[in-house]
Amino acid sequence: MALNDFILRLLTSFLVGFLIGLERQLAHKSAGLRTNLLVAVGSGIFVLLSLEMTANGAGDPTRIVGQVATGVGFLGAGVILHQGLSVHGLTTAATIWCSSALGCLAAGGYMKESLIATLLVLIINLGLKPVDAYFDKKALKKREKEEG
Repeated sequence: MALNDFILRLLTSFLVGFLIGLERQLAHKSAGLRTNLLVAVGSGIFVLLSLEMTANGAGDPTRIVGQVATGVGFLGAGVILHQGLSVHGLTTAATIWCSSALGCLAAGGYMKESLIATLLVLIINLGLKPVDAYFDKKALKKREKEEG
């Protein structure tokens, strides 16, 4: 792979991680800018390494993607907190996982697709908050009615 292509792919991994991380940082989440940046860039580095090592046709470059997805899943599990019957951090864990996927996508050479997918993740995290709040409020009212 040419150095320019390597740099473009890695910088695209950086950009998607930055955009996702910035949204998380502004929302004051535990995994913010640096975490999502590192996950996206790190995932991109692994994919680029895999592509370089299998460029001669020996091996399957997609194998590393599966390993990255599994490894980042364990990382995401670390941000999930259980407090009684409540579970917190699932969206943050899922966002970390998406940051990894976006870094892999960009490093795989799918720049436009990674930007489109980043936009979709941002829409989910930003645009669906009011929908979540509505359903949470509705569930709370139902519990209060059942208890009271």
